[in-house]
Amino acid sequence: MSQSQENSPDSSRNKKLKFNKENISKTFKIFRFVWPYKTQFLLGILFLICSTTTNLIFPKLIGEIVSVIEGKSNYQLNQVVIFLIGILIVQSVFSFGRIYFFSLVSERSMAAIRHTVYQKIISLPVGFFEQTRIGELMSRITSDVQSLQDVLSYTLAELFRSIAVVSAGVVIIGLISWKLTVFMLATFPVVIVIAMFFGRHLRRLSKKAQDELARANVIVEETLQAVMVVKAFTNEPLESQRYGNALSKVIVAAIKVARFRGSFASFIIFALFGGIVGIVWFGATMVEKGEMPLSELMTFLFYTMFIGGSIGGLGDIYAQIQKTLGASERLLEILDEKSEVEISPQLAPVSIGGNITFENIQFSYPTRSDITVLKDISLEVAAGRKIALVGYSGAGKSTIVQLLMRYYHPQKGKILVDGQDIQSFEISAYRQNIAVVPQEVILFGGTIYENIAYGKPTATEAEIVSAARKANALDFIESFPEKFETVVGERGIKLSGGQRQRIAIARAILKDPKILILDEATSSLDAESEKLVQEALDSLMQNRTTIIIAHRLATVRNVDCIYVIKDGVILESGSHEQLTAYPNGLYASLIKLQFEMVD
Repeated sequence: MSQSQENSPDSSRNKKLKFNKENISKTFKIFRFVWPYKTQFLLGILFLICSTTTNLIFPKLIGEIVSVIEGKSNYQLNQVVIFLIGILIVQSVFSFGRIYFFSLVSERSMAAIRHTVYQKIISLPVGFFEQTRIGELMSRITSDVQSLQDVLSYTLAELFRSIAVVSAGVVIIGLISWKLTVFMLATFPVVIVIAMFFGRHLRRLSKKAQDELARANVIVEETLQAVMVVKAFTNEPLESQRYGNALSKVIVAAIKVARFRGSFASFIIFALFGGIVGIVWFGATMVEKGEMPLSELMTFLFYTMFIGGSIGGLGDIYAQIQKTLGASERLLEILDEKSEVEISPQLAPVSIGGNITFENIQFSYPTRSDITVLKDISLEVAAGRKIALVGYSGAGKSTIVQLLMRYYHPQKGKILVDGQDIQSFEISAYRQNIAVVPQEVILFGGTIYENIAYGKPTATEAEIVSAARKANALDFIESFPEKFETVVGERGIKLSGGQRQRIAIARAILKDPKILILDEATSSLDAESEKLVQEALDSLMQNRTTIIIAHRLATVRNVDCIYVIKDGVILESGSHEQLTAYPNGLYASLIKLQFEMVD
C-alpha cells in the first residue's frame, strides 16, 4: 500500500478510535465552537439539572400514593396527585428549556463548524483535492458535523442525565433499603460485562454495514457524474446490476446487524426485567417479614427502573461518543491542513505588467513524484505578447500554466512575473490578474448573469452586459425568454458548447486580467461557433499577455512565438513561419499530420 493510500481520508475513517484521554482532548478542540454560546449552554445545563431533579421526585410520589392507600401517609390522595401534576408541569417547562437551549447552541455552533470547514476546504491547494475524494469531503461536512450536532443537542444531555439518575438513584435506594440495594447491584457486573461484549461486536458489524453502504453510494456518485458516458455506451443495465449487487451486500450486512441487535435487545429486556422480578421477589419476602413497608418497595422498584433505563441507555451513548470521536478527528484533519489562501474580503490588490519568465523549471506531480513532467523549461513572454504551447498530449503544456497559476510549486527553478518570483505575491491577489478560458467550461447551476458576474462579483449590470456583448454572447442571451436570468443548469448543461464558451469568455473579459490563458478554447466547437468564439477571443487577447495551449495549429499562426514541447522539454521555438521552415522538425510534422487528417 502506498503512503498516499495509508494517509487517505478513507483509511482514517476506518481506524478504530479508542475512548482515551488523547481522543477526548481532540474532541474538545472541536467544542471551541461552542464557546461563543457558553451562556445558552450553561442555561441548558441548568434546565437539565432541574429536569433531572424533578424526574427523581416521581418514584417518591408513587410510593407516597401507596402509603396513602395503606393509610400510613400524612397526606390525602388528592393532595399527592395535585403535587404530582404540579411536578409534571414544572418538569415540562424544564424539559422545554433543556431542549431549546441545547438545540440553540448545537444549531449555531454546528453552522459555525460547517462554515469554518467549508472555508478551509476551498482554501486548500489543488494537490489536496487530487488525493481526497469529493464524496469524502461531503461526508465530513454533512454526516460528521451531524454526529457532533447529535451529541450537543441530545447525547450530552442524556449522558449528564443518566449519570445523575444512576448516582442519585443508587444513593436514594441505599437509604431506602441497603439489603435490597446490595441484592440489586450484585446483578449489575454480569449484565454490564455481557452488554459490553454485545456492544463491541455490534459496533464491528455496524461498521461493516456502513462500509458496504458507502461502497454502494460510490457507485451512485460515479454513475451520476459520468451519466453521459453510461448512456453513450448503453450501460444502464450494467450500472443497475452493479448497484443492485452492492445493495445485496448492504442487505446481508444489515440483516446481520439486525439479528445481533435483536439478540442484544432481547438480552437487555431479559436482564432488566429479570432483575426487576428478582428484586420484587426479594423485596416481597422483606415486606412479608415486616422489614420494609409496601410503599418503600414500590418506591424502590420505580427508582430501580429509572436506574436500569439510564444504564441501558449508556450503551448507545457510549457508541455515539465513539462515533463523535471519529467525526472530530476527521474534521480536525481538515482544519489542520495548511491553507494556500486566506479568505479575507479586504484583499490588497497587486498590479502587474504581465512579463513572464520561466527559469530552468523542473517539476513532478506530488502524486507521481517518480515521473519528471517538466525538465529544465525556460521561456519568456513579454507583456502584451502572445505565445502558444503545442505538442503531443502529455508533453507538459497544461502543467506549465498550472505552475504559472501556482496550483503547484516547481521542485527546481523559478517563475518570475515582472522580474519578481511569483511565490512572493499574495496568492489570491496574484491570481486576480490571471483569467483562464478552458476547453471544458465549468458553469455554476445558477443564471447566466451570475455566471458572468463570477469574474467580478462587484460588477454593475452595465459592465456585465458590456462583457457579454464583447464576448459575442449578447445575441443568444437576449433570445432567451428570461434573458440574463436564464438558469443554465448543472455545469451549464442547458447551453450549447459554443454558448458556454462565450459565457466563459465574458466572465474573463469582466475580470479584465493582465495575463490570459486559453486552454484549447475552440477545439470542440463547430465552424460557426468557432468563428464567433474566435472573434471574442481576439477581442479578449488585445493588450494582454496571452498563453495559448493548442492542438489545432491553425489557431496559433499569428502568435508572437510558438513553443513546441515534447517529453517535458522545449524542442523548438519560433514563429509559425520559422518553424515550418524546418521540414524535419516536430512542428512541421504536426502541421503535416493535421492536414492529412483533414484531407
